Amino acid sequence: KYLIYSGIRFKHPPDTKESSLHLERKQRKVKSMIKRKITKVIVACLMLLFLLSTGIFIFRGSLLRHIADKRIVRLEQRYGLDISYNKLHMKGLNTISVDGLNVVPQKRDTLLSLQSLNIRIGLWKLLWGDIKIKEVRLDGLSLNFIKKDSTANYDFLFLPSSEVTASNESNTSTDYTRRINTTLNLLFGLLPGNGELTHLTITERKDRNFVSLRIPRFVIDDYHFQSEITVLEDSLNQQWNTEGEFNPSERRLHATLHAPQLTVPYIHRRFGAEVQFDSLTCDFSQEKASNGLTFLVGQSEVRGLQVYHKRLSPETINLDRGQLDFHVNVSPQAVELDSTSLVRFNALTFHPYLKAERVGESTGKKEWHFIASVRKPWFPSEELFGSLPKGLFENLEGLGTTGQLAYHFLLDVDFSQLDSLKFESELKEKDFRILHYGKTDLGKMSDEFIYTAYENGQPVYTFPVGPSWENFTPLDSISPLLQMSVMQSEDGAFFYHRGFLPDAMREALIHDLEVRKFARGGSTISMQLVKNVFLNRNKNIARKLEEALIVWLIETEHLTPKARMYEVYLNIAEWGPMVYGIHEAASFYFNKRPSQLSLEESIFLASIVPKPKHFKNSFTADGRLQESQEGYFRLIAERLAKKEVITDAQAAQVNINNVVLKG
Repeated sequence: KYLIYSGIRFKHPPDTKESSLHLERKQRKVKSMIKRKITKVIVACLMLLFLLSTGIFIFRGSLLRHIADKRIVRLEQRYGLDISYNKLHMKGLNTISVDGLNVVPQKRDTLLSLQSLNIRIGLWKLLWGDIKIKEVRLDGLSLNFIKKDSTANYDFLFLPSSEVTASNESNTSTDYTRRINTTLNLLFGLLPGNGELTHLTITERKDRNFVSLRIPRFVIDDYHFQSEITVLEDSLNQQWNTEGEFNPSERRLHATLHAPQLTVPYIHRRFGAEVQFDSLTCDFSQEKASNGLTFLVGQSEVRGLQVYHKRLSPETINLDRGQLDFHVNVSPQAVELDSTSLVRFNALTFHPYLKAERVGESTGKKEWHFIASVRKPWFPSEELFGSLPKGLFENLEGLGTTGQLAYHFLLDVDFSQLDSLKFESELKEKDFRILHYGKTDLGKMSDEFIYTAYENGQPVYTFPVGPSWENFTPLDSISPLLQMSVMQSEDGAFFYHRGFLPDAMREALIHDLEVRKFARGGSTISMQLVKNVFLNRNKNIARKLEEALIVWLIETEHLTPKARMYEVYLNIAEWGPMVYGIHEAASFYFNKRPSQLSLEESIFLASIVPKPKHFKNSFTADGRLQESQEGYFRLIAERLAKKEVITDAQAAQVNINNVVLKG
């Protein structure tokens, strides 16, 4: 038999008492020897670690400067910068201190200057590659973004990085989960639990205009922060207040910015808009799921919001309260606002759904796929009409209603196959009625009313739409050929729909997206009429929303009969420069009354309704219609034949040469 002990073999002697004692002594001797060797190794390792730590501690400043200088040289060469500091050293093992830091783009104004900065980091987390700033002490930081003419000292920030470009080219897939996680890791890692920032100034200057944010003292105490901010913009002087808290372990951030009528700087100079609010609050947290998704859950709220821009509305838009409770799902290929999210718009609430996704990764032709939807079940109508922001829906201010409404909206756009686009929009009513009008009588078209035509916001022509106007033409005194030609050109289903044609809007959207501009509108005659009668003076983005609501009210409540609406339309339509109404049009072009217009003359007048000021483009130099008009004439003639307004033989004989200007 043999005993194996630490690689030493002992032959087992005969089983006697003396032999056993001998064996035990041998074993104790070996154990003692091994313990001494292990002790020596441990002591040697501790000595080496001590010497290494001592060396690092002694030379930590030199090591830090060596690493920093190498990085600075790379940044200077890549972006054309001059970066200098007076002093860079370590305090203890985990505090980095820098004094007199300056960043100056070559042949530009100084971008950054810093008097002193002390950063205490989490040393052990740093060894594992996790940046964790525990405390910051900063004094005298000045950031200056200066642009003179076309030259700016921050141009280098927009230069492409060769390394980033190469990385992006090698990685053909887009991982939004990774991007958001990296950004939030950096955010929560850089936010210190304690700190103090003093004499902080951020300035943006372009020629003689400037915006300056001055923070005398920004305090962070146990993850709670607060500060006062002085904002200077040209002659404007404001005092803001901000406070909040964050929790890196729970991945949560809460912040509030408030002031009596806080005015957002730079917006007016850059976009010609004015934005004011009393308070803005944001609260969000990050949650990670086991399937690799990332969730952002939180709430944002604005109070006392006022917005003005002439492209939005001629009046200041007022929003008493706006709130969004959001639940955002981030996957590798998509960002989604879940339908559990809630929007509060004054008294109105609804659950929106939005999704933006990159498709076509496998083929290498990445395109966007957008989905937006809202489904609002039955709710009191006053929640909608009582929540419309003042200044945005001028004609509907003060409108009183009763009853129930329900709304459904869907827009599904896949840019890789635009023909699959889906568009749905429907506002339903139940026991709905108008109690009283507000600023505007929405039923005024039923009787004679005063109409004013505007060009570029200026009134150019005012006349009554009714018998008191000498050029007014009743519908039964207008040639049926003209009536049907215009209708087949503009809106063939006018007498059958309720103001909207979703299919026409869908086709217009597809075409506009294909040509990358607003080429078609998909407007019905009802929409054109409301635009001209109620919204002619104001050409802005919000007008389309107000237009849709007014059309829905007029059509749903039958405020004006369809026949009268079409009669008004033909009597106020623009048919050329300063030519308004079918009576003036028939006289101007053909020296006829509206009842005397021929088939070709009617089709011609229908053709110029979309662009009345460009009617001359339809003619050659000798006054004949362009041959390109022949296709349009054939199309309208065929539609008239199908409606049995004319015969097939008459449609086949349509000739553009029969259009002879006599007026």
